[in-house]
Amino acid sequence: MAEPLEVRIETRPDRKHGLSPDELAVREGTASKLGLAVLGVAYGDLGTSAIYALHAVFTGGARLAPDHANVLGVLSLVVWTLLIVVSLKYMVFVLRADNDGEGGIFALIGLLRPWRHLDRRGRRLLILLGLAGASMLYAGIMITPAISILSAVEGLGVASPELAHFVLPLTVTILVLLFAVQRFGSARVGAAFGPVMVLWFVAIAALGIYGIAHAPQVLAAVNPLHAMAFFQRNGLVAFLVLFAVFLVTTGAEAVYADIGHFGRRPIRQLWFLFVLPALMLNYLGQGAMLLHNAGASTQPFFGLVPPLLLYPMVILATAATIIASQAAITGAFSLTRQAGRLGMLPRSRVVQTSEEHAGQIYVPLMNWLLMFAAIVLVLLFQSSDRLASTYGVSVSSTMVVTTILAFFVVRERGHWRGWAAVLFLLGFLAVDLPYWASNLLRIPYGGWFPVLVAAAFLTVMTTWRRGLELVARRDAEDRQPVSDLIKALQGGLDTSGAPVARVPGSAIFVTLHRRNVPAALIHHVERNHALQQQVVLLTVLTEDVPYTSGKERVELETLGEGFVRVVLRYSYLQHPNVPSELAACKEQDVPVDLERATYYVEHQAPVSRHGRGDGMASWRDRLFGFLLRNSMDPTQGYQIPVDKIVDMGLRVRI
Repeated sequence: MAEPLEVRIETRPDRKHGLSPDELAVREGTASKLGLAVLGVAYGDLGTSAIYALHAVFTGGARLAPDHANVLGVLSLVVWTLLIVVSLKYMVFVLRADNDGEGGIFALIGLLRPWRHLDRRGRRLLILLGLAGASMLYAGIMITPAISILSAVEGLGVASPELAHFVLPLTVTILVLLFAVQRFGSARVGAAFGPVMVLWFVAIAALGIYGIAHAPQVLAAVNPLHAMAFFQRNGLVAFLVLFAVFLVTTGAEAVYADIGHFGRRPIRQLWFLFVLPALMLNYLGQGAMLLHNAGASTQPFFGLVPPLLLYPMVILATAATIIASQAAITGAFSLTRQAGRLGMLPRSRVVQTSEEHAGQIYVPLMNWLLMFAAIVLVLLFQSSDRLASTYGVSVSSTMVVTTILAFFVVRERGHWRGWAAVLFLLGFLAVDLPYWASNLLRIPYGGWFPVLVAAAFLTVMTTWRRGLELVARRDAEDRQPVSDLIKALQGGLDTSGAPVARVPGSAIFVTLHRRNVPAALIHHVERNHALQQQVVLLTVLTEDVPYTSGKERVELETLGEGFVRVVLRYSYLQHPNVPSELAACKEQDVPVDLERATYYVEHQAPVSRHGRGDGMASWRDRLFGFLLRNSMDPTQGYQIPVDKIVDMGLRVRI
């Protein structure tokens, strides 16, 4: 199976500027600045889970009695969930699986080389599982801004009841403003949010110490025996409570997706040295307050706060929960770019927002789609309590898929021994599956929303992927080596034996194929029985480096009979100027006649081959055609004169 046409990114790690985000941070002395950005972007969601997790256990959907045994049991579950799921699984193992610096579930799919071995049923099922997990992750990302900001505004309503009727309008306004600033880039947004999150983690750690001082016996919760006793005592009720305990891990998958923005080193160091201790102290402090005063269970987090500091803490919590949305948004940008590279989603415009880090991007289409979805969620559910039941279904499903994909990655790419990989799989699934099963029980209470959203994303991704496979297969059937066409033209014929006249001028065919004749060229020759004297086969590539110089940007190969292959390599920061680069080819003794040049751009239009058992259903053919027509034109931004472009629509039966 040929690699899909959408895979257009090449990496050249030997370049000085092709360093990873980790290396750039160290070499350029940007570690402290990057650390602030990491706190402001990556850890917002994980860092604010302390506000609502224990509230959901003891007062929200779980409504567990806050007695001594239950408090220690739940806290033990919280402590070991953070240690096993977030610290061990994600920070130690999963963050090591990056695909050219990018993280997230699409990075795992990419490491499995999804365009290879698709003739094997097991491989197809594995990639389908990965796409299902990615679809669930998109659903969770849509929920994060809605629940974070709505819970923040509701907190202000609690502090000032007269503002309660402004909750929904104010939430929508904040959502619009948050998504509007994304175009400035994750580094600037993160740097602005970073100091607030530093203050947030220092504050919750201090509150945790304050709470522990009231009931030091809460420290016994670090003993996992309390978690085991909790299950023995409560049975099915303990299982049902797991969906609320799981809320302490929300944001871990988004942190993994954000390594493309900041690198794994600062993310990992900040977790172990700063974020994890602050969260541990705060959860234990909340538990201590519950042991000291069971009446604090209505709001365990704010029950920690001394009355004099309550209003400032509400304001800080409001700011922090707004910031929590940032991790999900930046993670969505990374996932969308990876999906486009892998041919899992149609290409969309990507704006580079940093000169130092290739992963810091802004994707306008995804940004406004997330904003629309968040506003709809707020207006549909109207309270964070209702949204809470929707959250865990998507995140827990993604975590299960991540564990399974990571198992295959360590076996195929990490070359782990079989017993070690199986131990990794079974060990983490033993933790993931109970949380997942408990969250599935919340589907009737709002969990249906991420299921519907994930089904829509999965339909789009599988249809796009399958459509590309069918187009690539048909393209492979019709493919001709350039050498065959050149040999035929030497006798004045095309490959079918029909005469071909060579006329003055240059024909420039934009193509991603670097070995075969573009379909547009074959169509042009067969229909016109004529071909310009000079033919340029042009390929434009984008590399994961900030700059490319003039000499290394242009690669020329003379093929004979007036054929020239030109490969232009641009960095992610540079804007392609194809005519300028072609004009410079004369310095390498290959002058291109730009005055009489015509650029041929191929646009494929799929046509359903009804009755074929190896194709798609007719409705999926129509959906693929719609996606293909609305995907980003690869020649946008090439600065080619409009009056010199010939768009060639080619019907391809799939």
